[in-house]
Amino acid sequence: MMLPPAGRRAALTAHVLSSVGWFGAVVVFLVFAIAGVRERDQAMARAAYVAMDVSVRYAIVPLAFASLITGLVSSLGTTWGLFRHYWVLVKFLLVVVATLVLLLQLTPIGYLADLSISAGLTSGQLREARFSLVVHAGGGLAVLLVATVLAVDKPRGMTTYGRRRAQATARQRAGASQP
Repeated sequence: MMLPPAGRRAALTAHVLSSVGWFGAVVVFLVFAIAGVRERDQAMARAAYVAMDVSVRYAIVPLAFASLITGLVSSLGTTWGLFRHYWVLVKFLLVVVATLVLLLQLTPIGYLADLSISAGLTSGQLREARFSLVVHAGGGLAVLLVATVLAVDKPRGMTTYGRRRAQATARQRAGASQP
């Protein structure tokens, strides 16, 4: 089902806003993660982990799901389709993988936040887990950047399904134009 023009614009606007919001929230998360690893003031480091937990649960996860859902609506409600062009399919898969990795990181983030509240963190404690958050946030930003480049550049290349659909549409149009 194709969306009417106003619906396409609304879906695209919602998708762009949620995607940009997700990217910006991950930038902030990365800043907190770096502060948590580098900060010498233990109170500041503890605050960073608590802020990370709050930001991931109330901003990043909802924005990731909003981006995923609005992207599906935009692709399925327009001529781009989800399976017609490689760039749309790759972008969708990147967002799905990024969302799954994000969900897997909720437990370690919550654990560090809980530990920082209850016992406090010493500089050597859980260094690997703390550094992992920096790596995951940086990787998440890279994935979101690639998805953004795909959306802006829209590289050519149709899937086999997309080529068949385009040929069928061209045949229908040619048949309809003949008397």
